[in-house]
Amino acid sequence: SISTVQGLLKRTILAEEPDLMPGAFDLIIVDEAHRGYILDREMTEEEILYDNQDDYMSKYKQVIEYFDAVKVALTATPALHTTEIFGEPVYTYSYREAVIDGWLVDHDPPYLINTDFIENDAQFKKGETLAQYDPNTNELLNGAVLDDEMDFDVSEFNRKIVLPDHTRKVLEEVSTYLNPESGEKTLIFAVNDAHADRIVDTLREIYKPYGISNDAIMKITGKTAGGNKKKILQVIKQFKNNQYPNIAVTVDLLTTGIDVPAICNLVFMRKINSRILFEQMLGRATRLCPEIGKTHFNIFDAVRVYEDLDDTSNMKSVSVSKSMAELLEDLFRPGEASKQPVKDRILARLRKSNNLTDEQKYDVSERLGGKTIREYAKELKSCTEEAFVRRCREDKDFLLWFDNLKGKKRGHYYSEKEDTLLETTRGYGDTEKPQDYLDSFVAYVNENKDRIEAIRIACTRPSDMTRAQLRELKLELDKENFTESSLNEAASAVSNERIVADIIAFVRRAVLKTPLVNHDDRVKMAFSKLISAHHFNKMQLDLLEKIKVYMLHESILNTETFEAPAFKMDGGFARFNKKFGGQLAEIIREINTYIYEGAA
Repeated sequence: SISTVQGLLKRTILAEEPDLMPGAFDLIIVDEAHRGYILDREMTEEEILYDNQDDYMSKYKQVIEYFDAVKVALTATPALHTTEIFGEPVYTYSYREAVIDGWLVDHDPPYLINTDFIENDAQFKKGETLAQYDPNTNELLNGAVLDDEMDFDVSEFNRKIVLPDHTRKVLEEVSTYLNPESGEKTLIFAVNDAHADRIVDTLREIYKPYGISNDAIMKITGKTAGGNKKKILQVIKQFKNNQYPNIAVTVDLLTTGIDVPAICNLVFMRKINSRILFEQMLGRATRLCPEIGKTHFNIFDAVRVYEDLDDTSNMKSVSVSKSMAELLEDLFRPGEASKQPVKDRILARLRKSNNLTDEQKYDVSERLGGKTIREYAKELKSCTEEAFVRRCREDKDFLLWFDNLKGKKRGHYYSEKEDTLLETTRGYGDTEKPQDYLDSFVAYVNENKDRIEAIRIACTRPSDMTRAQLRELKLELDKENFTESSLNEAASAVSNERIVADIIAFVRRAVLKTPLVNHDDRVKMAFSKLISAHHFNKMQLDLLEKIKVYMLHESILNTETFEAPAFKMDGGFARFNKKFGGQLAEIIREINTYIYEGAA
């Protein structure tokens, strides 16, 4: 049996005669148990006044506690209040552990794109003219001369003010890192649907001189194909399976629940106020995709989202907005509870009269026998609860009709003012410069080499390190934001050459000052030295080649390595050892000596 929380609520607690008893189920599995915390949109006036996170939580909790069953809650992004409903986690397997264990890919240090408008806000001085866009007439109106200075920060870009040159400068910088004709997919998060359209148009202009087809860049939002859900799903499937579109621009349609493993680039051009939503967005790019050789994913941050969100940030409270139909359903439901909260919310939904067009105001007055909606709302407000319920029953058709009226759209400012692209930096944890990041790593490793056994083993007996010890080392370093990916990026930036070393090599360099050599080069060099020092037959050489190919993607080689699927199907350690005349353990030690000690 599958149901939503709202569905169960109506069939149990809110029903006059529940059709599901507390003992109906033995086991209830709640997927996406963090739900209710991930909405990240601007709340309406009514929602701000009347929506309550605790109210939603209590109903959610009521449903969970109604049933006398074992409850199992699953979520990849637990919210701060999840434990209040389900208790402390009984099992946790983090994204970082999944990366270390090879089930998901990590991201490189984010590209932090800076422009003058981001650094210093978009500033307009007294006396300047700021144009205004009227979405009701689709006209760009000449704004009045400003009486005072106006500043817009990055969170207001493309919401309160449209800055085409800023969008272009950011996208011109991002485009230098993307290849629309490669197998790598890119996902760009826009502020709203209109912003998504501008991003698509701008990117197509940027790539046009290179002969890139317009089909390579596409908007995928709730308004794609006129909002036709079937066609939207077709476009999403096209994004996943076809070469084009290669770059998809969305608002929030692709933030959760969409699995496109080839996504290698995420571009944030909208502010995110929810840590959970941000993590869900990142999750779109964490999937493995060996078909295109995916090893990591990139983040391009043009809105300083990294500065605003961390592990301790609170989630924006959810807005559980109810339609007039749902509110009337609550109002007419029998019960002793006060109807005042519902009455207040219905009156709040009548407040949109300020946004109605003249024609709509006339239609309303005609239906109300010459009264305005304000006068009608005032009458309802003065009613007792009983009279209010009776009046709403009589006026139900009008209330539903009025609720579906679409009022005037709010406009925004518009400026062609030129922005200036500043230096694009990388986000190395708490430091901005790669050398500072490497220095802090060296300091941490040396301060903790006696406390963390895996550091000592990496420096003294790397060939004896087990897979469990390597995992422990990576997890300890990961807690301090030291990852292979970030260390390699920082080392590459400092040396001005591509460095791809493993964590053991970085640890040994920090403590023993050994040279940092690319992992592939060290492995190939080690096997070359081994083969030169022995007289192996063809069968043994072929086996060594297989071990070498495996080691190009691994950090340690020991006897337990041969329990991996790549070797176990060929008989594991015992069979390999027999083919090397019982000397495989000694050969492993020799290979490790060449890899770590003979790298220079």
